[in-house]
Amino acid sequence: MEETTIDRAAMGRLAKALTFICGANNPASAALQAASDSGTEGDAKKARAAFLKLKPGDRKAALAMIQD
Repeated sequence: MEETTIDRAAMGRLAKALTFICGANNPASAALQAASDSGTEGDAKKARAAFLKLKPGDRKAALAMIQD
């Protein structure tokens, strides 16, 4: 199986979108920002888990905001 790469820039954009939608105090926003800043695999896994715990509407809205 191929190893996935972590796109730090995309996580940073997603963190900004979530901050706009959910607020800066949201755990998913903070986790994504930390993962974007550090770039470590552990932080990325935590950010993904936090992102998946969001309401589906919040996830869709954040992903829609970062689509190019």
